[in-house]
Amino acid sequence: MLYTPIINSILEVLLITLPALFTVAFVTVAERKTMASMQRRLGPNIVGYYGLLQAFADALKLLLKEYVSPTQANLILFFLGPIITLIFSLLGYAVIPYAPGLAISDFDLGILYMLAVSSLSTYGILLAGWSANSKYAFLGSLRSTAQLISYELILSSAILLVVLLTSSLNLTINIEAQKAVWFMLPLFPIFVIFFIGAVAETNRAPFDLAEAESELVSGFMTEHSAVIFVFFFLAEYASIVLICILTSILFLGGYNLDISFITSIFETIYSALIFIVEICIYGYKVILTLFSNIGENGISDTLTLIKHIEVNDNMYNKENLEIINAVNRILGINNDVNSNFDVNNGINKHFLSDPKIEGLLYSLSLGLKTFIMIFVFIWVRASFPRIRFDQLMSYCWTVLLPIVFAFVILIPCILYIFEIIPSNFLYY
Repeated sequence: MLYTPIINSILEVLLITLPALFTVAFVTVAERKTMASMQRRLGPNIVGYYGLLQAFADALKLLLKEYVSPTQANLILFFLGPIITLIFSLLGYAVIPYAPGLAISDFDLGILYMLAVSSLSTYGILLAGWSANSKYAFLGSLRSTAQLISYELILSSAILLVVLLTSSLNLTINIEAQKAVWFMLPLFPIFVIFFIGAVAETNRAPFDLAEAESELVSGFMTEHSAVIFVFFFLAEYASIVLICILTSILFLGGYNLDISFITSIFETIYSALIFIVEICIYGYKVILTLFSNIGENGISDTLTLIKHIEVNDNMYNKENLEIINAVNRILGINNDVNSNFDVNNGINKHFLSDPKIEGLLYSLSLGLKTFIMIFVFIWVRASFPRIRFDQLMSYCWTVLLPIVFAFVILIPCILYIFEIIPSNFLYY
C-alpha cells in the first residue's frame, strides 16, 4: 500500500507524457504536409497511409545512427543540455487543465510555473552550445540567450495584463473567467504581441536565429547527432505545442465550450435521422401496398389505400420501434421509445449530460483551438523570411516593449475608471 501513491504518480506522468510525444510526432508530419501544400509539392507520402508514419521512420533512422561526439567537447554538459531542454519542455504539461478538474496539478501559481519551465528549457540550449567547443554552436547559444532575455519580458508583460483581468495566476480560473467573452477580443493587440513573442521564444521562423542554417550551419545543434539530436527535435515541437496550449488558455477561452450549441446540433442530427426513418417506413408501406393491391383492386383503389396510410400510426408499432431504438443506441441514448419520443429530453438527459462525453467535448475544444494556433505557427514559417539578428533585437526593445508598457499603464487605468478591478486586488 505504501507504493500506491508512487504508482499513481508514474501513471499520471505517462498519461500526460506519451500523448504529448505522440502529438509532437504528428505535428512534425502536419507541418511538412502543410508547408508542402503551400509550396505546391507533395511532402511525405510514402511511409504509412498519406505519410502519417513518416515521423516514426525519421526517429528510427536517427536512433540507428552512429553517435559521434567532438573530442574537445565537455561531454557531460554536451549530453546534459538536450536532456534538460526536453525535460523542461515536457514539465509544463503538468499544470494544463484539459477539462474542468482534469489536470495533474491545478495549483494557484500555474502561470508562473509555466513561465519558469519555459525559460529554463533555454538553458539546455546554452549548455549544449557552449560545451560543443564549436564557434557555430556557441554563437547559436548566445543568440538563444539574448532572445530569452528579450522576449521573455514581452511574454511576462502580456500575461500580466491577462492576470489583471482575472486577479489569479491559476490557469483554471483564467479559463472560467472567459465564459462570457474570450480575452482575445478586448486584448487583441496584446494577443498579437504575445503570439509574436511566443514565436521568438520557441526559436521558430522567422525568429529562428539560434539555428540559422544559412549562417550557422545548424546553430547550437551543429555538433549533435543521432539520439541527442532527437531530444532537441522533440523539445522544440513540445515547446510549440505547449505555448499554443497556453495561448488558447489565456486568450481563446481554453476548454470553454457552449454545450447548448452542441446540444442543438445533436438535436438537429437526431431529428433528421428520425425523419429519414419515417420516410423509409412510409415509402416501404407505399411500395408494399402498391405491389400487393394494384393487380387485384386496380390503380384507383390502390391510390385510395395509399392516401389512408398515416405515418404517425405506423411509426410506433412493434416492428418500427426496433428501428428507432437502434438509432438511439447508435447515438448513445439509452431511452427506449415506447410512445411519442421527446427528442430534447432524450439527448440532454442521456447523452451530453454524461460526464465522460462532456469532458471529451471540453478536451476536444481545447485541442481544436491549440491546433489552430499550431497551424498559424506553420503558416508564419512558410510565409515570412528570416530577419537579421540585430533587427530581431531592435524590434523587441524599440517596438514591442514600448507598446506593451503603454498597455500596462492603459489597461489598469481603464479598469479603475470603470470600477471593474477584480475583487482580489482590492485587498492587497
